[in-house]
Amino acid sequence: MTTPSAPTPSTASPASASIAAPAPLTLDVLNAASIGDFTQRLDGLYEHSPWVMERAAARRPFRSAAALKFAMATAVREATREEQLALIRAHPELAGRAAIAGELTADSAGEQARAGLNACSPEEFATLQALNADYRARFGFPFIIAVRGPTGAGLTRTQIIAAWQRRLRHAPDQEFNEALRQIDRIAEIRLADRLPQPRAFGEQIMQWAETLASHSDSPDDLTCTYLTPAHRAAAAQIAAWMQAAGFDSVRHDAIGNVVGRYRADPAVDAPALVSTGSHYDTVRNGGKYDGRLGVLLPIVLVEHLHRAGRRLPYDLDVVAFAEEEGVRYGSTFLGSSAYVGRFDPAVLDAVDAQGIAMRDALRAAGLDPEAIDAAAVDVARLKHYFEVHIEQGPVLFERNLPVGVVTSIAGSVRRMLTLRGVASHAGTTPMNMRRDAAAAAAEIVLAVERRCGSTPSLVGTVGVLTVPNGSVNVIPGACTVSLDIRAADNAVRDAAVADLETEIAAICARRQITVVTEELMRAAAAPCAPHEMAYWSDAIAARGLPAHALPSGAGHDAMKLADVAPITMLFTRCGNGGISHNPLEIMTADDAQLAADLTLDFLERLATDA
Repeated sequence: MTTPSAPTPSTASPASASIAAPAPLTLDVLNAASIGDFTQRLDGLYEHSPWVMERAAARRPFRSAAALKFAMATAVREATREEQLALIRAHPELAGRAAIAGELTADSAGEQARAGLNACSPEEFATLQALNADYRARFGFPFIIAVRGPTGAGLTRTQIIAAWQRRLRHAPDQEFNEALRQIDRIAEIRLADRLPQPRAFGEQIMQWAETLASHSDSPDDLTCTYLTPAHRAAAAQIAAWMQAAGFDSVRHDAIGNVVGRYRADPAVDAPALVSTGSHYDTVRNGGKYDGRLGVLLPIVLVEHLHRAGRRLPYDLDVVAFAEEEGVRYGSTFLGSSAYVGRFDPAVLDAVDAQGIAMRDALRAAGLDPEAIDAAAVDVARLKHYFEVHIEQGPVLFERNLPVGVVTSIAGSVRRMLTLRGVASHAGTTPMNMRRDAAAAAAEIVLAVERRCGSTPSLVGTVGVLTVPNGSVNVIPGACTVSLDIRAADNAVRDAAVADLETEIAAICARRQITVVTEELMRAAAAPCAPHEMAYWSDAIAARGLPAHALPSGAGHDAMKLADVAPITMLFTRCGNGGISHNPLEIMTADDAQLAADLTLDFLERLATDA
């Protein structure tokens, strides 16, 4: 379906010349429109499928563009399988027959041209045609991707081909759902072209994330390890952005954190302190948004407040924590521990893979390990800490929600089990006479899955399972098994651990296997503050979106801040199935914008409590 053309002005008479032009597209116009006018004004957002807009219209009034997008996406999700398949098949192939014949809609033609698909080399064109054929043969519908990408600026042909090849490995149902999500993203971008929406925050965040990703230990991927030259360059870049944004002070503390403070309104006597932030180090071959979203977003907002001449009734710290991942020295949350005065000085003696002690690495970076304690914030002034973070999981992604409110950061118990049986000949030992350590391990894996799958917010993982000196013709006499049990509530987690202890003992006794258990870590859950959680939920609901609450299964710097102050977290959706700690980690400028808008509301609500 082509985009409706503008009416041709008539010069037949003064009366006809005085007919008013259609009103500019706004939410008010859409909310007041008839269903037919509503559908016509949004025609083309979903390729040749006006029924999506018709069904979304029934959910009016929309309080925000985000609510409108959610309504359209919900209409797609609630459609029949046949309707969904027809929607997918209504989209043209990339550089396919419709493009060659000039039969694309105006929107599709512009999008494919922006990606350069109308200017392929013969080799690229041949590759695209082969991919079209392979994809259609595997899935029965055309490959669909939002070629304008996560920011709207556009993907390169190389990026498109890489995504195409990766998605060819998807299971059919997985790819069917991914095609629908890509269609939603296409509609989101097309809507932004028609309906004026603020985007400056989101675009700035995404641009800065790209710039920060250029500082890497490796030229081939994003690896920003604690105290390396790339890590220090990233810190310098963050500090420069803070200074340009209008922070009143910017400092590098003795652990490597970058702390920017935006001071309270001078009229406020003895203001409290609110802190926010996240980490800027990464795992090896990591993503661009883990941690860094929570640093860049509040810098953008301070810049906005500064330009508007707006001061809050509290001091606001934005902290780029130097180390959270534990990649170099094995200890996590070094930055946030130091910020709240809970740093363990014994860690200074830890050495990395090259034998460099942490205290020496700090000195080499121009930092003073003896000054770490003195650099801690005055926690008695700390009123609240909040952290905006990508979810790093699939919940929001699967629910088609851009944001969610965190209820608690899961507490975890990690153990390593060493199982010992008897290594014996695989051919001569009868099945009923074996003491097979690997078979016991297999039962344990299933026991973990069974026990942890029965309780909401409880998760259990066996991430390490090794058979030392294993051989194809030897019954395993030993096996090493890891356990990682997490829950948003300590009691729920501990009950699961106790049940698994009992079941593991029974499995090993029945199989005549000995087991030695070593506890590697026990971290308490960090519940979020209900009073301030409601501020996030209210801000989301005010935009006409569901305020979905969910626990965080991953650890965050907020856990350390929870030792000294109330905390909250806002999660944003991750694309690509919710993957994180991976180059495929992705979010959109639209979701970043929404998160920034919500955070601005949150800051103002905190101001009412100051």
